[in-house]
Amino acid sequence: MTTTSPAFNKTIAAIFLSSALLVGTAKAQIASHSKDIVIEQPTNLPELAQEPGIAFQLYTESGDGSAYLYIEQQNGARLVALDVTDPARVKIVRTVSLSVPGPFDFVQPLNDSAILVRFRNNMGEAALDLRKAKAPALRPLSGLQHFGHTEPLGDSAFLMVDEARVEGQPAPRDYQVVDTSNPANPTLLYTAKLVGSIITRN
Repeated sequence: MTTTSPAFNKTIAAIFLSSALLVGTAKAQIASHSKDIVIEQPTNLPELAQEPGIAFQLYTESGDGSAYLYIEQQNGARLVALDVTDPARVKIVRTVSLSVPGPFDFVQPLNDSAILVRFRNNMGEAALDLRKAKAPALRPLSGLQHFGHTEPLGDSAFLMVDEARVEGQPAPRDYQVVDTSNPANPTLLYTAKLVGSIITRN
């Protein structure tokens, strides 16, 4: 993802702190002397943003100059999309009900319009399709067998790596190559078994 502007950095601080720390009473806006850090109180945010979140993801690649914050809530059953382009005017964009096996974590961008998510307790992976940033959609990734480390492979694919190790020496690992060039239909291309070493040519 691209670097964020100071305004976006303020947004991150405001949303993360106020969503995670739902305690105390409302006070005036808290800001550092330089105004680089601004903390918004929970009661200054939209009502849905006041509920504690499990995981957060900031997205600034929508192409229209907007910034969106996605908050996972209710044990993974709800995703709230906030427009945080202007940290002083945070707006609810949409809430999405999800049918998922449990809570998940945002892992890494797959390209400019999708993010890999991993369900906890080895319950699988999915792609958060952000081609329509105001209407995020979770797309399952079927056929994956490994729930360990992920590595980017170019701009539109990634490797899922089996993390098994043998004590004291490198061990062969299995790699799965996943094509994410179409966020609506991520595809497992190939599984390479017992790979001893890997070399990448960009």
